[in-house]
Amino acid sequence: MQYRRMPIEIESPEQMGYDKIRNNLAESSYTDACLRDFLAADAGGLGGSAAASGPVLADLLLCYGSHQGHEGLRELIVKGSGTLVPDHVLITMGAAGALFIIATSLLEKGDELIVVHPNYATNLETPRAIGATLRTIELRFEEGFALDIEKVRAAITPKTRYISVTHPHNPTGACLDDAQLRALANVAEEKQLYVLVDETYRDMVFGPQLPPAAEYSPRLISISSLSKTYGLPGLRTGWIICRDARLYETFLAAKEQIHICGPMLDEELAYRYLLHRDKHFPGIRADIKEKFALVKTWMEGQEDWEWVEPRGGCVGFPRMRRPESVDIDKFHELLLNKYGTYVGPGHWFEMPRHYIRLGFGWPAKAQLQEGLAALTMAIREATIVY
Repeated sequence: MQYRRMPIEIESPEQMGYDKIRNNLAESSYTDACLRDFLAADAGGLGGSAAASGPVLADLLLCYGSHQGHEGLRELIVKGSGTLVPDHVLITMGAAGALFIIATSLLEKGDELIVVHPNYATNLETPRAIGATLRTIELRFEEGFALDIEKVRAAITPKTRYISVTHPHNPTGACLDDAQLRALANVAEEKQLYVLVDETYRDMVFGPQLPPAAEYSPRLISISSLSKTYGLPGLRTGWIICRDARLYETFLAAKEQIHICGPMLDEELAYRYLLHRDKHFPGIRADIKEKFALVKTWMEGQEDWEWVEPRGGCVGFPRMRRPESVDIDKFHELLLNKYGTYVGPGHWFEMPRHYIRLGFGWPAKAQLQEGLAALTMAIREATIVY
């Protein structure tokens, strides 16, 4: 494998330094949570009497854990499903770890992957590092970033090993629907290949929620994590849901060779968080709704930017209406250095820099409003006067 660093990581807010950014609109997750924000819901917490959810954390044995992952956590992930069971779930080191396991398990040099584009960089770079060929399905602004299943079908060749899609999509916020997932399941079964559905924002869909993609077929593989929706990226807890027993065994073998098992502390905290999800998530959903309304109102009241309105998640992918009239490098320089505001430039997603990923879930509402105003001021100051 030939590794190379990705711009989205080189230029990430945590690498640049959070102290350099006043209005962070570059994040793709909800606001980061502190340990105290959710341990209050767990009567055991860091000390005191034992909680219903388990022993106090001080008593947690830091041994090698289950190679599949925390049993209680796996149960909670598929709770309420009539199709999925805990043994379909493999806990991973975040969704990034899940993507790495899947790519290295299914691809060899010379194989082909069909992947939607633009996309989160790991969905592209790990297959490239393996030496696989990417056949991209371009999601176009003019088409609402909608996925065309017939284009997917037409891209399949004898070398295709799997199809990679995202729901809701990062960075656009576009969503799949039930008919599209059923169609993808039919294609996968007909062609005897797999479909990876990155659904790390599934709980953030604005309308009716679809079941995990793995419910549709043993040929569909779901991945998710606690990072985006719940603001817990520091726990590094993600998962794969796979109903194909042979393939699941392969994924487990890959995990064992990479890091054997996950961190006991991370998985225990993840378990305790999801155990009390009903106490945490309504507030997150309400906050996202309010922040999205702020962005939508701003978009409707200005003329410099246009977007495909997201239908889920906490990011959108606006673009400049008249990029030929803007000094785009100057815009980004002004935005950060003069206005203290940071967004994800289009090149993070192999797109032109007049696109930006605008994250509205992470900042506080005051910082979001200030950042939106900064976008307006920076683009006008960077407008080229002829």
